[in-house]
Amino acid sequence: MSSLKGLRTLTAALALAATALLPTALLAQEAPAAASEEAAASTAAPAPAASPATVTTDNPYGLKALWNGGDIVSKGTLAILVLMSAGSWFVIFTKLYEQTRLSRQGRKANASFWTADSVEQAVETLDADSAYHHIAKSGADATVRHKGLLGYIDLNDWIQLSIHRAIETVQSRLQGGLAFLATVGSTAPFVGLFGTVWGIYHALTAIGIAGQASIDKVAGPVGEALIMTAIGLAVAVPAVLGYNWLVRRNKAALESVRGFGGELHSVLLGAAAARAAQGHAPVKLVQHTPLQAAAAR
Repeated sequence: MSSLKGLRTLTAALALAATALLPTALLAQEAPAAASEEAAASTAAPAPAASPATVTTDNPYGLKALWNGGDIVSKGTLAILVLMSAGSWFVIFTKLYEQTRLSRQGRKANASFWTADSVEQAVETLDADSAYHHIAKSGADATVRHKGLLGYIDLNDWIQLSIHRAIETVQSRLQGGLAFLATVGSTAPFVGLFGTVWGIYHALTAIGIAGQASIDKVAGPVGEALIMTAIGLAVAVPAVLGYNWLVRRNKAALESVRGFGGELHSVLLGAAAARAAQGHAPVKLVQHTPLQAAAAR
């Protein structure tokens, strides 16, 4: 009986010991498993690949290659197109400046010229380099120079002729350079086309000599030659647009100049008639030539 009781006590003690040791054993088994999983994960994860270096290759075709590989004809054609473009832009900006300046002079003339007490004072109110000063001075001088052989011309016609010639001078000055723009606009595409034809001819000749007619051997030189046509168009388009724009602005500016000349003509005739009536300047508004007088008799 006592042995059975001792056996039960021993069994209970063993069970208690097993209960106490079981969590420790489980933790001991999980630790190596976790370590092995981490090692496997670290072994399986590949190292990040290094980003490949960006390789830049120069374009073997283009303007630089066209200039370096071109002969004297190709380089001369390209130089002509560059000069055409530079000249076109120079003319466009200079003409724009002249037109803006003429418009400013017109506003000043309309504001100060007609309020003067006499024609001489009115002329002095204008700038010496002004186109309106040139027109007014020409008209005023015409009334003074109406003598001698010029006295046979009707004063009305003589003043009108003098003012008209002054306006024509202003118009010629405004239109200077526009012919260059028209020439560039009409010829630049053909100059570029000539450069393209010349470049294609030499490219095909070189390909025929080399005996290589693959697409990479043909496309490069031919495309390089076509750049000339693009340059010709790039030169011609601004020249044509600038020409049309400047012609339209010239028309508006000359309308103002002609209006000023017409009013000046009337003022000078009135002033001459007033002086003739007062006896200061015996000017005949209508005077016939001897032939006309004989015919009248």
